[in-house]
Amino acid sequence: MPVSPAMAEDLARAVTMLYEDAELAILDRLRAALEQGIDSPLWAEIKLRSIGDLRAAVEQITDALQTDVNGALAEALAEAYGRGRQAAVAELGALDVGRELQARRVLPGAPAVDRLAASFVEDTRPLYVRITRAVLDVYRSVVARASSSVLLGGLTRRQASQRALDQFAARGVTGFVDSASRSWELAAYAEMAVRSVTARAAVEGHIDALAEIRVGLVIVSDAPLECPLCRPWEGEVLTLGAQSGPHTIRAEHTIQPTGLAAVFRPPVTVAVHVAGSLTEARAAGLFHPNCRHSLAAYLPGVTTRPPHHATPGTSYEDTQRQRAIERHIRRWKRTASVAMDEQARRRANAKVRAWQARQREHVAAHPHLRRKPQREQIGTAR
Repeated sequence: MPVSPAMAEDLARAVTMLYEDAELAILDRLRAALEQGIDSPLWAEIKLRSIGDLRAAVEQITDALQTDVNGALAEALAEAYGRGRQAAVAELGALDVGRELQARRVLPGAPAVDRLAASFVEDTRPLYVRITRAVLDVYRSVVARASSSVLLGGLTRRQASQRALDQFAARGVTGFVDSASRSWELAAYAEMAVRSVTARAAVEGHIDALAEIRVGLVIVSDAPLECPLCRPWEGEVLTLGAQSGPHTIRAEHTIQPTGLAAVFRPPVTVAVHVAGSLTEARAAGLFHPNCRHSLAAYLPGVTTRPPHHATPGTSYEDTQRQRAIERHIRRWKRTASVAMDEQARRRANAKVRAWQARQREHVAAHPHLRRKPQREQIGTAR
């Protein structure tokens, strides 16, 4: 059975929801802190004096988030790694090596799992400090803008606060920058990071199992709606070794002569064209978050390369449009969560319904797309 990032998608989703719930809790605390006493003439002074209370509330949420995520992620990585190994067992089950793999017992605390967990913790540690800083910056900005708007005779304090909260909820808790200098909101960054690390755990479990029985070649599937990063690797054979770049090797045929024929004849070999190493392909973008490709053991002389299947009427850009609509739906759901009155809540919910209608139209126009309701949610509370 081939291994793919989708194998760990449910595990990644469970961890990601912890971040989404935390973001909703933070937005609710921010709304409540601003709304309290909003009609008092001393509102601005009271808000600035009580900023320590908001800081403590946000830090309490982020501390709990960090503890919950680290524990849930460790379990998810162990499960994903195990699924990857079991995929190798199922894939080679008809061979003696498959039974050999089945007989082995690998503890959940495998070195690869521990390494991936430590890497994730290190990469995400700065997030928790930035969350508090971002919320407090917005809080101070809302107080200042709401006060000046009232003084200038423009918006009411409630209207000004609602407008600023809407803007904050629309973009989410931002400020997280990846290695490509792209800016992310909290939930999106967390989803990307968790999906990446759990998918990698599944692939690591698979290739570790193959390496144990000296299967050194793998083949990439053909997937519909592939992205430009993955397209060069579709249907290609990759080595689990260190040699990069295209090259041709002579490998022993998986099925060798038996009996007297095996005594008097040399092993049968076949030429195999290798596109590069798995490490090289992954560094170039293969198995990125949301990647649709899978990886299987390549057995020389037995495995055939998959034919390329085009997807008529649907393109990779159409899948990206679907992702964009999902972001708009989540944006307006967050906006509804910080509404200070029923009118603001109805306005935001109307936007949610409008974008959901666009999603239905987009999916209906492209039969190869599937709607994923869980990607339109913003946490378990909704």
